[in-house]
Amino acid sequence: MIAQSGEVVTVQARAKVNLYLHVLGRRKDGYHELDSLFVFGEIADVVQVRPARSLRLKTKGPFAKALPESKDNLILRAAKLLADAVEIKPKAEITLTKNLPIAAGLGGGSADAAAALRALAAFWEIPPDSVDLTLLGLGLGADIPACLLSEPCFVGGVGELIEPAPDFPSVPILLVNPGDALATASVFAARKQKFSKKSRFASMPDSVVGLVSVLEARRNDLEEPAMSLCPAVGEVLQAIRATDGCRLARMSGSGATCFGLYRDVLEAEEAAKSLRRRGWWSEATVTASAERPWADV
Repeated sequence: MIAQSGEVVTVQARAKVNLYLHVLGRRKDGYHELDSLFVFGEIADVVQVRPARSLRLKTKGPFAKALPESKDNLILRAAKLLADAVEIKPKAEITLTKNLPIAAGLGGGSADAAAALRALAAFWEIPPDSVDLTLLGLGLGADIPACLLSEPCFVGGVGELIEPAPDFPSVPILLVNPGDALATASVFAARKQKFSKKSRFASMPDSVVGLVSVLEARRNDLEEPAMSLCPAVGEVLQAIRATDGCRLARMSGSGATCFGLYRDVLEAEEAAKSLRRRGWWSEATVTASAERPWADV
């Protein structure tokens, strides 16, 4: 996932999708304990690092204009933390190509910061045993440890407890965002349901049908409060469920992006085309880092 060409280091910040997300309780510090299965789509933002006399950030891409204008954004904060941890002066030009919508439940800011940490660690030639990127990243965002891994994993605690799910195969997935941003804190504050239980799989399904069967017994506990704040989430879910071949539709993270699971990538691509006509951001992709295909059942 790290590519180096001459003096330029490139890292993909893959879209994070919560196949399920259970809120287990609230801690005294106000943070919530979670149980979730993270997967990552091949669709991604892109972070590039090249030589410069100081630390600076450039942005481009379809969603670059939607980024908040701040010199204290997550990528620059991550870069400064890493430089301080290894006691070097931060010098690099970081270019972020923003392909994913922001405040969308896809881990965008966290994925970008995680990609920046990995790119800068390679660019500055920092030995792996000299700094714990996971611990460093957790101080910036709960999703960053999982985004550093960027492979299927169960996530617990507030995001720091990661259990890789190496047997999770590739699955076609449709991502749809209505264009409405949702603040994570607001969605958590709107929760009125009881807390859920930890619900990890005893074994990994080997087909789309098996995966859907397991996921149907789970949910996203933030879906209902998100719909109360953003009714468009419900409209998107209904539209995804109506597409040919959709096996399951659900919201990711705190929204507003929703996803659909399909057995055939062509079905997901056709669904993306049809939903794009509504003016929604719609992209078909597959989950990343799979070693084996689904059984054809």
